[in-house]
Amino acid sequence: MKRMLSTELKNKSLPRSIAFTPGEPAGIGPDLAVMIASEALSENIVCFADPDLIAERATLLGVSVEVTEISDPTTCQEARNGQLLVFPIRSSVSTSPGKPDRRNAQYVLDCIDTATDHCRDGKVSAIVTGPVQKSIINDAGIPFTGHTEYLAQRLEVPMPVMMLVSDNLRVALVTTHVPVRDVSDLITRHRVTTVLDILSQELDRLFGISRPRLCVCGLNPHAGENGHLGSEDNAAILPAIELHRQRGLHIVGPVPADTAFTPQNRDNYDAIVAMYHDQGLAALKAIDFGNSVNITLGLPIIRTSVDHGTALDCAGAGTADPKSLLSAIKLANTLTQHGRGPR
Repeated sequence: MKRMLSTELKNKSLPRSIAFTPGEPAGIGPDLAVMIASEALSENIVCFADPDLIAERATLLGVSVEVTEISDPTTCQEARNGQLLVFPIRSSVSTSPGKPDRRNAQYVLDCIDTATDHCRDGKVSAIVTGPVQKSIINDAGIPFTGHTEYLAQRLEVPMPVMMLVSDNLRVALVTTHVPVRDVSDLITRHRVTTVLDILSQELDRLFGISRPRLCVCGLNPHAGENGHLGSEDNAAILPAIELHRQRGLHIVGPVPADTAFTPQNRDNYDAIVAMYHDQGLAALKAIDFGNSVNITLGLPIIRTSVDHGTALDCAGAGTADPKSLLSAIKLANTLTQHGRGPR
């Protein structure tokens, strides 16, 4: 495996790069970074990570990768096939695949922070995030519920919206990484209204869908059975839907979640809105797991992510599948190339 240190190859005419943060160093994120170096990508990727970690993982996988450290993504040369550009951020302790160490929790966040700041400042066009081990970050004493909430806080966005996208389905969530017992209290008219506002605006800004067709799930079985199976559907969800109908939005609901994801609904609507994480993502991943992309709506930057976790049992084994990462990179590039990038 070749290794180049502190190499700066300048060409200011090249398009801006896309940042990739591998996430948990003991997971498959570093494996994926190594794998994409050998892909014939149209996008220029800069990995924000520890170059020694990436080099060690490449050696373990038996993959020949030229790890090239850079100091400025705006002036680096476009990577060649088999080369990985790395913006160096040093990890706290050495990493063993499959064995997370909470002492590296801050390193994981440093990678995310640095890449996010570069994107906010226009030095990269988008950020693609790999999977993190939330429990390890929390075990280190750092409150963390997920990328979606963390990025929103760092970028001072009061209300982000998590949406997963596959070839024929978009699923947006009203609540994200919260315990199920807390979901009901969070389903308010204001929150649902705000999510629908952001979703409709972002479908226009990012995807060019000026009049999106939306299907909104109910919270309770049978969408509350007209109040007999819970009050949230009539008290919070329906008024938000009616408000958007008055504004001219094509929207239906609340629809019972057990029928919202039928093939007909997937064909007839531009997005389906679920009330909580597993209500929407269990259906989407059953349909297209490994090929879908997580995107955070409402941010001043473009951020996409893989649809899977750290897969600790696969780390360093050479069995990781880069398909979701490649889809996330492609979507990030599409959103920026169409002129619908950072606001």
